[in-house]
Amino acid sequence: MKILLTGTAGFIGYHLSLALAKRGDEVVGFDNINDYYDVNLKYARLENAGFSRQEIKENELIASKKYPNLHFIKADLADLAVLERLFGEFKFDCVVNLAAQAGVRYSLINPHAYVQSNLVGFVNLLECARKFELKNFVYASSSSVYGLNEKMPFSTHHSTEHPISLYAASKKSNEMMAHTYSHLFGLPTTGLRFFTVYGPWGRPDMALFLFVDAALKNEAINVFNHGKMKRDFTYIDDIVKGIIKCVDNPALPNSSWSGLNPDPATSKAPYKIYNIGNNNPVELMDYIKAIEIKIGREIKKNFMPIQAGDVPATYADVSGLIDDFGYKPSTSVNEGVAKFVEWYCEFYGVKI
Repeated sequence: MKILLTGTAGFIGYHLSLALAKRGDEVVGFDNINDYYDVNLKYARLENAGFSRQEIKENELIASKKYPNLHFIKADLADLAVLERLFGEFKFDCVVNLAAQAGVRYSLINPHAYVQSNLVGFVNLLECARKFELKNFVYASSSSVYGLNEKMPFSTHHSTEHPISLYAASKKSNEMMAHTYSHLFGLPTTGLRFFTVYGPWGRPDMALFLFVDAALKNEAINVFNHGKMKRDFTYIDDIVKGIIKCVDNPALPNSSWSGLNPDPATSKAPYKIYNIGNNNPVELMDYIKAIEIKIGREIKKNFMPIQAGDVPATYADVSGLIDDFGYKPSTSVNEGVAKFVEWYCEFYGVKI
């Protein structure tokens, strides 16, 4: 397939671009390489995918030196002209939109960044998908859309009407915009609600990165909600496999969908929402324990109250993935954390 993959310099996008390229898809990676976190890590990911930092220029398409079927362009989703040029040139079969301004806490201090990337950029992609009659549109949503919902496990059939951060609201907006295009134009759209993704090449603003970085420097970590947090930590390889299932299987209309009893996860249009989580929530203290086991010592801890915009627990019902694809994430936290620590030590030249 010919696939436009946005957010290629990001954590999930980097891993997905390699997986798609290795199996033979023609992939055009797209990223604005913003400075929300260390751009050196983003460029290092791109370097590992075969793109020299010196070659990367604004709005110029370049080819990977490692994978002849992988390309990259540094550009912004708000630039509709660049997107239309790419769609016209490559005649994409599928878009996978992973580009977004990420982070719950950052949305409290810089809300406008979320509007430009997560709303303006998203509708530009939808417009191109409509205009060029795309066969499949897959996009990243987030477990944060569940907001104040306390019914566990979180199900795609539950209400998500009460987000508690602008980041979550922007992701909920994506789902609603996608449904509109599915309904009006028959565009197959699949939204993926990711649950706390972690693993090698992960984001420096995420808990695992912060914890390991501090622990190896013998510094204390901040443990929010006094450690009484649960997260459905999901390893990156499991996430990538789930995305590819959706790339290969465009959403279909639900023939039994009823407006009298509407199912939020499906539609009479070709529209689908999936959770991708480990289906096994882990106490934050157990997550920290997995790091301690790997590095062989206890980590100093500062116990703090819960932060604004955070939820105390997440737990994914992944029955949709199981029912449709016979697929369920399977990597244990101890295994995944160990792999991250190994990558971190190698990348930063640190010894345990």
